[in-house]
Amino acid sequence: MIELDLSAASRVGCVRSHNEDMILVGEQLIRNNIYNTQAILGKDDRFMMAVADGMGGHKSGEVASEETLRNLQFYFGDIPVGLDASTLNEVVVEWLDSINAIIDSKGREEERFKGMGTTLVALAYYDGDFYSLNCGDSRLYRFRDDELQQLTTDHSLNNLMGEEKHSNVITNCIGGGCINSFVDMVQMTYDICRNDVYLLCSDGLTDMVSNHHIARLLSAGADADELCNAAIDNGGFDNVSVLIIKVNNL
Repeated sequence: MIELDLSAASRVGCVRSHNEDMILVGEQLIRNNIYNTQAILGKDDRFMMAVADGMGGHKSGEVASEETLRNLQFYFGDIPVGLDASTLNEVVVEWLDSINAIIDSKGREEERFKGMGTTLVALAYYDGDFYSLNCGDSRLYRFRDDELQQLTTDHSLNNLMGEEKHSNVITNCIGGGCINSFVDMVQMTYDICRNDVYLLCSDGLTDMVSNHHIARLLSAGADADELCNAAIDNGGFDNVSVLIIKVNNL
């Protein structure tokens, strides 16, 4: 059995009027809230952990992130058992095409939804294996032996140009007028160890708090809300959402 401790928090920040981020933990959606739980997983279980950072303004970003996570939750629960990694990747690509069509159709139906979109970063447990999924510039990190390592690659203009400093100009997302959306999907089961800590977050955290500071907080046992507070204390220019996953047993 696999035992995970999970801590999630999603906050509006100091500048924005509303929160366009959303977190999914199993069947629980989190926005403007704190959620802590434990998951005990057997081989036949499936469990989705994800952060979506909506964009579009006029509250449409929050519609895109919620629509995406609700759809992902339903779709993931309906995937047949026994798929290998390659076939599962094909299924995820089919889902991406489907959710893009849904988001874009809402924009055609109502002007206030036009151009809305969202990033997605996720850690999924399926058929005894862990997979990371990434679309956009929200991030997945691993904290192991007091070292913080980013596991996902930002789909951003700065990254394409080889610049380390992050900007909010992204090159890939769900919806948002992105014609050729894609998801980076990596099977990572055999690289996960007991006592690992995994961090999923929107850029509202990483734009405000350095990796060194995040590592110090995690080393001290900080939960998701404490990381959100660190971003807010440093200015909180954006919504901030954090999901911390500690692997207690494998």
